[in-house]
Amino acid sequence: MTATRRHFLQVSAAAAVSLPAFAATWPSQPLKIVIPFAAGGTSDVIARIISKPLSDALGQPVVIENRTGASGNLGAGVVANATDAHTMLLSDLGALAVSPLVTKDLPFKIEQLQGVTMLAYSPHLLVVHPSVPANNVKELAAWSQTNKLNAASSGSGTPNHLGIVDIALTTGMKWQHVPYRGGAAAINDTMAGTTQMLLNGMVATYPLVQSGKLKMIGVSKRTRMAVIGNVPTLAEQGVTGFESGTYQGVVVSASMPRPAVEALSAALVKVIRTPEIRARLTELGAEVMTSSPAETTQWLGSERKRWAGVIERAGKTIEGNA
Repeated sequence: MTATRRHFLQVSAAAAVSLPAFAATWPSQPLKIVIPFAAGGTSDVIARIISKPLSDALGQPVVIENRTGASGNLGAGVVANATDAHTMLLSDLGALAVSPLVTKDLPFKIEQLQGVTMLAYSPHLLVVHPSVPANNVKELAAWSQTNKLNAASSGSGTPNHLGIVDIALTTGMKWQHVPYRGGAAAINDTMAGTTQMLLNGMVATYPLVQSGKLKMIGVSKRTRMAVIGNVPTLAEQGVTGFESGTYQGVVVSASMPRPAVEALSAALVKVIRTPEIRARLTELGAEVMTSSPAETTQWLGSERKRWAGVIERAGKTIEGNA
């Protein structure tokens, strides 16, 4: 387990004990969860799992709104500019951290957002279309030398895109990047064979491996997972030290009053840590990971530094080298 994940798993018990007194007056209207990707992706799946329990906990309806576009930045901009104190963004926070590094004209400034809590971590799965005659990273890299290997992602500059960049830099894989508006569209085209490879969150991807619609090459976690049959990790397969994944969490506008942020954080932590939801996420290959608002904001900063190094190494090959 990495220090980052261990840190979030050791969340303060105080954050989950009870809602702050401010919850007596907040929320005063329905809450909106903005998902910056299309329905069917990891963020969308988790939002739909928690929306009803969150509504019960806070006594207000919870509405889910998918606002796709600009690699998730359109939806993030909606939340960054919100002034109602009842709108939140549920997303892969790793993607949010990377956006300022790869997007020149963001529809918001990262300082306009503040952390609420992490919700769950799930590793990325490296999968290919079943027609690709490779069963491990070495075979895939060799096959790519003489065959077209289009790699789908949920958008340029997202962690699953940069994860592929890192894998390709290490293995010499030849590939071409094909960005989509979210993981669901990337998955669909890889299942159809329009693209041949995908690095994507386990929650949305593993059911398709189980049904035979995608073939798994490796997992991005540092240790093997019994739930997926002890498939070798990417680090074991020569991508030394490699670990990535989708860190799902919630952020809100920096304008949201601190008491509301604390009340929302406490409610989300309480909901995500219930035995029923924890068990559901475990079945999907995710583990509950919570954090305080301050810890969440700090994590976003540390991730920006991490991926800046990968981007610098990639240079002109960040979109592929085929």
